[in-house]
Amino acid sequence: MIFLAGQKILFQGDSITDAGRNREEATGLGTGYAMMAASRMQALHPALGLTFVNKGISGNRAVDLADRWQRDCLDLKPDWVSILIGVNDCWRRYDANDATPTEGFEKSYRTILERSRSQGIGVIICEPFLLPCPPDREAWREDLDPKIHVARKLAREFGSRYVPFDGIFASHAVFQPPAFWTPDGVHPSPAGHALMAAEWIKAVTSRSSMG
Repeated sequence: MIFLAGQKILFQGDSITDAGRNREEATGLGTGYAMMAASRMQALHPALGLTFVNKGISGNRAVDLADRWQRDCLDLKPDWVSILIGVNDCWRRYDANDATPTEGFEKSYRTILERSRSQGIGVIICEPFLLPCPPDREAWREDLDPKIHVARKLAREFGSRYVPFDGIFASHAVFQPPAFWTPDGVHPSPAGHALMAAEWIKAVTSRSSMG
């Protein structure tokens, strides 16, 4: 367990993290993996009094996180921040002809991590993921895979905890078809979110994780 009593854990990212959260409620966690992981952690460790906050915003890319990092992370003074970002940096290349070069993705991500470290905030890096559903998503690997490698590299460099979501989904797609886990290759089904929550908890409670 990496969390101590009374700590605040912030979830950050795009629509996968956002998951329809209520912007009017400070404690709104949405209906996805962030809510599932937070609820499970609080049930397993009620005496710790952990607080969870979700500030994911649908459509965000790494540069958007960097732009709002002061307001939506540093000003909240979390003890830990969990970051899942990258699939929109890939997706916009294919649906809007608005590509994010891998170098630009890394620059924004590194800025986020450096600013967090300077404030003593622990980081959990979550791997962006993609499944071939529909089949045209397979071509997106050319763009997303280098960004996944950036996330892995930064996790090693910053000594962060790491949640290998892409590998986890790929391995579970052997047992059920990709659409079972994520109908559009990007946004998880309820089962997909539950899988993410379970793996996130494993990453923050296992000695074998980075960090």
